Amino acid sequence: MTMGRDEVRVPFSELGFSFSRSSGAGGQNVNKVNTRVTLSFDVRNSPSLDEHRRQLILRRLGGRINRDGVLRISSDTYRTQGANKEEVVRRFYALLGTAFHEQRPRRKTRVPKRARERRLSAKKMRGHLKRQRNKKIIDRE
Repeated sequence: MTMGRDEVRVPFSELGFSFSRSSGAGGQNVNKVNTRVTLSFDVRNSPSLDEHRRQLILRRLGGRINRDGVLRISSDTYRTQGANKEEVVRRFYALLGTAFHEQRPRRKTRVPKRARERRLSAKKMRGHLKRQRNKKIIDRE
């Protein structure tokens, strides 16, 4: 399988699939058929990842990877095992895509002079309003 622009190739043989019964309502089908699919991918020992990409995955997807370095994704969205398997593979490659996506550095911009003036005048107006509420009226009798 190929991974978008970065061309990361993770062979299907490196992906482990396990099947179990889905939870929730569903009648006889949910009690008999193993439709939930769990994909497991050993990030630490994968020969298809170079060290840089391995570290990117471990850092950016660290919360989804267990102590043994295995990334697990499961799906029980659909009623069939095949559809859930496709969904899990799609989510796996989407996760890899987000892990490998490099953010472009932000270009520093300046706040326009007019916007700065508008903000400051609004603050001054607000302060003036509050000061007027606080004036003490002294009777001169």
